Amino acid sequence: MTTSDLDPRAALTVRPYERRDEAWVRAWFRDPELDRWLGPVDDDWCAHVEAETQGVQLVVEHQGRPVALVGVEWDPRGDRHAVTDVAVDPSRRRTGTGRTALDAALTWPGHPAATGWVAFVDPENTAALGFFGALGWTAGAVDDGLRCMTSPTGSAHRGLPAVAGPRPRG
Repeated sequence: MTTSDLDPRAALTVRPYERRDEAWVRAWFRDPELDRWLGPVDDDWCAHVEAETQGVQLVVEHQGRPVALVGVEWDPRGDRHAVTDVAVDPSRRRTGTGRTALDAALTWPGHPAATGWVAFVDPENTAALGFFGALGWTAGAVDDGLRCMTSPTGSAHRGLPAVAGPRPRG
């Protein structure tokens, strides 16, 4: 698969992470950039994802092959859910796959209702800040060492504003 074979208009499928995904996720996170900003993927992370009930890691696929992994933490009050990570197949980095995958993940029908989305990005992660900025998202204050991002009003993700970015995995 090359970086040019994902048509942004192509149908993507979105499903929750399963144990069978562990091998390719670990392979992706051997990439220094993914590991630096979103890693590590280790046994503790895999166990946490498999047991998670307050959010979901979503596998975004094109023609049955994973192209992105998008993590979401749900706000139990239904205020603003948070996208905790957007990991794109390293061979597809900076090809538009992240934007397409994020749109697909945020419109996944399994999310509980909320009034909006937030995300937190390491202020040194200029690629992630540029990605969100290009989508029209606004950078807010730094809290606990992470920049809070907010999407533009009226974003079309299930009728909710949406933002995304990396946040420490727990």
